[in-house]
Amino acid sequence: MKTVINSINAMEILDSRGNPTVRAFCSLSDGTTCSASVPSGASTGENEAVELRDGDPKRYGGKGVLRAVENVNNIIAPEVCGLDPTRQVEIDRLMIDLDGTENKSKLGANAILGVSMAVARAAAIASGLPLYKYLGGAEAVRIPTPMMNIINGGKHADNSVDFQEYMIVPMGAPTFAEGLRYNAETFHCLKKILHDRGLATSVGDEGGFAPYLSSNQEACKVIVEAIEAAGYVPEEDIGIAIDPASTSFWHDGKYDLSNSGGGILNSTELTDLYTVMIAKYPIFLLEDGLAENDWDGFKEHTRRLGKQIEIVGDDIYVTNTKYIERGISEKTTNAALIKLNQIGTVTETIEAVRMCHSAGWKCLISHRSGETEDSFLADFAVAMGSGQLKSGSACRGERLAKYNRLLEIEAELGPAAEFENPFTVH
Repeated sequence: MKTVINSINAMEILDSRGNPTVRAFCSLSDGTTCSASVPSGASTGENEAVELRDGDPKRYGGKGVLRAVENVNNIIAPEVCGLDPTRQVEIDRLMIDLDGTENKSKLGANAILGVSMAVARAAAIASGLPLYKYLGGAEAVRIPTPMMNIINGGKHADNSVDFQEYMIVPMGAPTFAEGLRYNAETFHCLKKILHDRGLATSVGDEGGFAPYLSSNQEACKVIVEAIEAAGYVPEEDIGIAIDPASTSFWHDGKYDLSNSGGGILNSTELTDLYTVMIAKYPIFLLEDGLAENDWDGFKEHTRRLGKQIEIVGDDIYVTNTKYIERGISEKTTNAALIKLNQIGTVTETIEAVRMCHSAGWKCLISHRSGETEDSFLADFAVAMGSGQLKSGSACRGERLAKYNRLLEIEAELGPAAEFENPFTVH
């Protein structure tokens, strides 16, 4: 007999920042049961799909998600039960139609994505396949390079650093496991360096350290010191990637870096600053180097830097094919960040990845600052063959759950696993 969805339901759980999020459960007629948990962002683009919150100040400061849970249980579940779980596109389109809004504001992207992920996982189990093989097919063998966040600033930390994330990238590692080791060893060397200088070794939302530093460039300097202290060669073995999250310090058409003593800059001047930093430090990637609405500035930014490094758009695209298509047409960047909860379904996320690949763009699969122990993202990154993953630092269990799942996948694939430096700019 054909396997169908028997039940769908949801509950309110807590994410890594102690804020409510949605966990959805799916059971099938063959006895398969599973769940999926939805991440939540702090630095969010204005065009992201809506994360439905209750707004009740008496519960979690208004951040409760009981309305989203009710929408799963009372609106989505009756329509989805009885359907074939392998019909992912059909089920996701059904939920999009049930919502009926452009940004999923009626049912909530958190409600819809929870069900979308749970159905995909249930279908994979029922098919006898690991999730990455179910979503990506026989060619899903590429393990992504771990871009590990080791210094936090901006909205992810209460310090003097304007730029939100400084990441290390194991450019010269032969395998994922070795790349993870390169990163972890550098992370621990950085902790010792900061400690020896009397700087804070407390961590931000994504597990990176959050010290008070004299400038945004000093973060790169201390990272290079940590790379060398770990016994690696900057640029050859380990490189640097930066996500300034520039929308967070963009006001009235200007970029305010006064928090770190950098003054007020226009788009061209900020790109000048990045040019200096790229010449001085082994920086291979800039994500959201300019603000989400600075399309003209981004075009100049990519024209000047895009042949040297990877220029990634996050808030400007929000994993939405409408904005990615414009970016491809206008050469706004040469890569896009991909986040499941920015768009709200597995199907739409896959469509965004395929659009990027068709244009010759790279894709950077990403977690959110509010994460859970769910490792869906790791399987998804392998399924998409992106070659690049942001999953946070070498501490905090919700980050390591993704890294440890990738270790399992690499071991499972054995000699078939592919791992290579994806940061070559063409």
